[in-house]
Amino acid sequence: MKLISILILVTQLIFIIPKTSAQFRYQLCGDPYSTPSSYQTNLNTTLNSMSSDTRINYGYYNFTTGKNPNKIEATVLCRSDISINDCRSCVHYSVTTLPVACNNTKQAFAFTDNCVTYYTDSKAFHVLTDEPNFALRFDGNTTTVPKLKFNSSLTTLMSSLKHKASLGNSEIKFATGKIDLTHNQPLYGLVQCSPDLSKDDCVDCVEYLISSVFYKYFIIAKPLFIAKGGRVVSPSCNVRYELYPFFKNVTYNAQPPAANRNTTSAQGITAHSRKSTKITEIVVPIVGSLVLIIIASVCILLRRKKQKTKFSASFNKEEMDTLQSLQFSTGVIKVATQNFADDNKLGKGGSGTVYKGKLPNGQEIAVKRFERDAVLGEEQFKNEILTLAKLHHRNLVRLLGFCLEGDEMLLVYEFVVNKSLDNFLFDPIHRKAMHWDTRFKIINGIARGLLYLHEDSRLTVIHRDLKAPNVLLDSDFIPKIADFGLAKLFKTDQTQALTSKAVGTRGYMAPEYLSQGQVSIKSDVFSFGVLVLEIVSGQKISSFQIGENLENLLAFAWKCWQEGKTWSVIDPMLCSTSSTEILRCIHIGLLCVQNNMGDRPTMSDVSLMLSSISMTLDAPFQPAFFTQSRAMLLSEPSQGSASDQSNGRSCSTNDISLTELYPR
Repeated sequence: MKLISILILVTQLIFIIPKTSAQFRYQLCGDPYSTPSSYQTNLNTTLNSMSSDTRINYGYYNFTTGKNPNKIEATVLCRSDISINDCRSCVHYSVTTLPVACNNTKQAFAFTDNCVTYYTDSKAFHVLTDEPNFALRFDGNTTTVPKLKFNSSLTTLMSSLKHKASLGNSEIKFATGKIDLTHNQPLYGLVQCSPDLSKDDCVDCVEYLISSVFYKYFIIAKPLFIAKGGRVVSPSCNVRYELYPFFKNVTYNAQPPAANRNTTSAQGITAHSRKSTKITEIVVPIVGSLVLIIIASVCILLRRKKQKTKFSASFNKEEMDTLQSLQFSTGVIKVATQNFADDNKLGKGGSGTVYKGKLPNGQEIAVKRFERDAVLGEEQFKNEILTLAKLHHRNLVRLLGFCLEGDEMLLVYEFVVNKSLDNFLFDPIHRKAMHWDTRFKIINGIARGLLYLHEDSRLTVIHRDLKAPNVLLDSDFIPKIADFGLAKLFKTDQTQALTSKAVGTRGYMAPEYLSQGQVSIKSDVFSFGVLVLEIVSGQKISSFQIGENLENLLAFAWKCWQEGKTWSVIDPMLCSTSSTEILRCIHIGLLCVQNNMGDRPTMSDVSLMLSSISMTLDAPFQPAFFTQSRAMLLSEPSQGSASDQSNGRSCSTNDISLTELYPR
């Protein structure tokens, strides 16, 4: 009987729903539910409500029914460039067809050309849901546009659109645009986020689809071909590009109800009279309340005068306006960290101590408490706030806020569950769990984070202190670059700068920066190259050892490369791994640490090298510090980290900042 009902419904759909853009391009069904009657009833109620909803709601529908464990949350997101009628047709088709295709399942995800549908028994609203996702590509070998230029143009276009879309409101987060590949061939793009997402979550969602799924299906899958068209879709966001103008010019516009537009003048007079009466009844008690509020406010302002003076002295007016929404009070942070209890201490660096905490809403945080007498402490505090407040990427640690009250300088970050990279990479026990797939994922993630800093963010940011302790790992070993206290911001057209002194960590610092104070994106590329060689070898640049002999990692890798013995550089724990990918990473690492910064690749070049195994790599030249003495390369720091080196420092779960400072 059940099968007959399904067949009847499907037959009805065949005749009712047109089979063009309304058909599913992809669908995915979840696990079956255990209590069919209650769950099915709630699902039917939710989907029927969505299908019958006729409100002008900008193409985003969300409904929920029931309570756990039978609660349903469902969303449908239409493309914002289609008409409302097309959107409603897509909603009707999707909510009617999907439960038939995914019969008796808790979750379902599907998309057509016009809308994306998702329902689940877990939370779906105001939550970044970038999985499940699906990619469609249209292949075609384009000889007139080099692949490197195509990928570069695509990256530039999508980077622009993701920021435009994220600036939308709670009704629409949508952007379209184009970029010229050649003088007569534009490339068109579209980015859309679910409007219930925050600005940051929108950017993160699009970043994930572009950096992970795009590379996987559009570059690695068929590296010899250019995907001339493609899209990636998830419940929270979707992206698309084509060589033709596929998007339309229709957008939703809010219109007031007809009854409001046709009110008579008599109705207007009556409404005015009622409004006057209401004002009279309300205004007197409000005035009295305002007097009390003003008095209380004056007292609070006087009490905080010293704190505000300190805040104003640290930031100018424009900076203050930007950072107002990020301020935490000392009281909130003290409660979250149990007054900076020792049990919550995660680690200690050169400029402060990091504590774990939990906000009243249950969110776990990491709090860095700066020491005011630390070298460059206040300068690093300000620099990190102004930098991270403007950056949002999956492979960068997220700054949630800060506190500057009295003598307290506090930074509040997202809590990253796993330890920093050096705790896994250089520990003889933990290193066993660092299989090559994990290490390669970390290398790729760090590369994508640096590419964002150098080319894709609104600012050009030079990190200046990229090293293993400043790379945090989440529960899935996704890397997040941290510690932006030494970061340097460049203007749009700026490519390099000179500093009066070089600060950072010796061994990771590029030769032109260490000797001349010359800073550029190639400074970070050098640090990245050192980090890649550390990840492959499983040893530190400061204590690389072969047998009982201490070596210079860069010099050793170069000698092995010249002698055709590159395998000698690789961590013995990776000996059972296929060598092709590992040897390619050593090659890329050597390209990044070349002595002449002009010979080093950019991070966009590096990302392409990592993703396209068919791409031929240039032969590297001699690395920096090859002829310099070990004493120069590995001289002990003058402050802060000497004890760390000697006692085998144990970094924290959220070792946000362990910057070691070296004067020129």
